[in-house]
Amino acid sequence: MTKAGKVATLTRGQAARLGRALGGRPARPRSGGQAARMPFVLLVVALLAGGLISLLLLNSALNEGSFQLSKLRKETTVLTDEEQALQRDVDAYSAPDALQRRAQQLGLVPGGSPVFLGPDGKVTGSAAPAEPPPPPSPTPAAPAASAPASASATAPPSAQPSQQQPTPNPGR
Repeated sequence: MTKAGKVATLTRGQAARLGRALGGRPARPRSGGQAARMPFVLLVVALLAGGLISLLLLNSALNEGSFQLSKLRKETTVLTDEEQALQRDVDAYSAPDALQRRAQQLGLVPGGSPVFLGPDGKVTGSAAPAEPPPPPSPTPAAPAASAPASASATAPPSAQPSQQQPTPNPGR
């Protein structure tokens, strides 16, 4: 066989290798393979772009929710403080000494002995109008000053008011 006959009997892969080794180009270009890859590349780029945009939107929505949560927590703290202040006011107004003082300002007097109604309608006790207590008598100023000293001597130690001075904090 001649040299030309040998070339004709080469397989397609061998011919391609021989052409590359000699520096030549393939006899026919395969533009069909490159054209088929273009839609795939565009699809991958579009999917990546869509994913990044959706990730950006999700991130901004989470940040907005975080700001809203922070604002609501601050508002809750303010409302809790206000509720506690109002509860302290209610407690102060409903204390027995405050109720008694307010009742005296309104002209109310303590009631007498109570009267009860039984389940059969029978009245137990006798009703009598309440009478105002006598006004407190004024006390002289000199005996009043000596009275607390004698009262503190007879009172138990737990009932005596503490007269300790707070120690200053050297760390401040």
